[in-house]
Order: sequence, then structure tokens, then C-alpha cells
Amino acid sequence: MSLFEQWQEKLQNQNNDIKTREFLDNYLSKETEAYKNILGNNTKVLEGRVSDLAKQYDMDEITFTGFLDGINTSLESEIDLQDLTSESEIKLNIDFEKLYYNMLGAKAPWLYNLDEWDNILSKEERVAIRKQFNEDHRAVSTKVGRNDPCPCGSGKKYKKCCGA
Repeated sequence: MSLFEQWQEKLQNQNNDIKTREFLDNYLSKETEAYKNILGNNTKVLEGRVSDLAKQYDMDEITFTGFLDGINTSLESEIDLQDLTSESEIKLNIDFEKLYYNMLGAKAPWLYNLDEWDNILSKEERVAIRKQFNEDHRAVSTKVGRNDPCPCGSGKKYKKCCGA
């Protein structure tokens, strides 16, 4: 079983007990520390063997695979998580703007509010990314109202034309 399959199995076998809470708390604290390290050192490229990188970020290989699963969509080119083994050589080119955007999407304020972002993206850049995120996720209704002009172009109200 691959590392990614083991990670997914751990996630799927969750229930509301103390062990699950401990697992998630442990993962979130390791993830936060990894991001603090990456952002604090302005690390744009992570390169090496999965087992070595997991040790470097104080995680076991399965937890590190979970971290990779989270950051994968924020890379310049995604890696294939299905084929990862302890000995796999990986190179992660991190796109910080995409990472910040995706953290907003994950609703992870413990990550997108880290002080370490100050060294990576200016306040204005973060505000612009947040504005773009809000714009991209705004609900827009395309429904034609009964009293709106008919979209066919007749000039009549929808209820008297195509909506009749």
C-alpha cells in the first residue's frame, strides 16, 4: 500500500473519539510548524527524498504525505501522490500566491494568518489575493425573474413572453 493510500485510510477511519482528535491535532500542529519553517525561510523549492523531508519537518512519512496532499495544488506543477514511496525523490516548486489563495479556500486561518507571511507577501498583495478569492467565490444568480425583460430580446417581460 502506497503512502498516499495509507494517508487516505487514516483519514477515512476517523470518528469522534479522543484518538481521532489527537491525530488531527498532531497533524495540524505539524502542518503549522512546517509552514512556519517554509515561510520563515522563504523556501520556494523543497527537494529530496520523502523520508528525508519528513524527518526535516519532524513528521512520519504518512503525515508528511498528508502535508504533500495539502500543498500539492499550490505547486507550480503537481506531483503524483499515488506513486510516492519513502525512497521517492521529489521536487516541490511552491507558488506562494497560489498557496495563500488555497489556504483561504481551505478556511485555514491558523495558516493564512501566520506572521511569517509578512516576509513573503506584502499586506497589499494579501488583500488583493483575498479580494480575488472573494470575487471568485461570490454566488451569482443567472435566474431570470418574472418581471425582468425576456432574454430572447423581444422587449416583453419574461412572464408575458418565453415564461408564459
